Amino acid sequence: MPIARRRASMFAVLLSVALLAALIVWVLPGLKRIAAPAVEFGLLDGNRASVTDLRGRPVLLVFWATSCPPCIDEIPDLVKLHESLSSRGLMLIAVAMPYDPPVVVRDFARERQLPYAVAIDVPGHAARAFGIPAIPSAVLIDRDGRIAWQQTGRLDTPRVRRLIESMLDPG
Repeated sequence: MPIARRRASMFAVLLSVALLAALIVWVLPGLKRIAAPAVEFGLLDGNRASVTDLRGRPVLLVFWATSCPPCIDEIPDLVKLHESLSSRGLMLIAVAMPYDPPVVVRDFARERQLPYAVAIDVPGHAARAFGIPAIPSAVLIDRDGRIAWQQTGRLDTPRVRRLIESMLDPG
């Protein structure tokens, strides 16, 4: 077989493998999305929010604590996400861990002027329902109420931004 034909065959095989990998990475996870737990949150502003009531818009839940340095470090990124995407439908809720005293969370949120919703989860229902192993952790719920993405550790902001933008109406 001539070298040019072998190279063309090899290129075709590599292209096929790349397309298959893209399919596995992007399409299959969407097919396996499971429904988000029907959790309700008490918010610092006195209102309540439930995952079920927020269907129709993407919801980013960020599990954090005032005593967690990586959680504090990602606040500027969360503020930017909120400021740039909430007008297009994103609902961002920072869920304080059960061991974080509500008064400390309230004072911290006021001090930092957090523009997004902050939830208190004293009984720990939300953290347990979503299987949060450590903080910081984030869960992205799609418009249909299914878990689209979950991460433990410092937020991969560029990735979550792309995922959220793919769920939003153009704007």
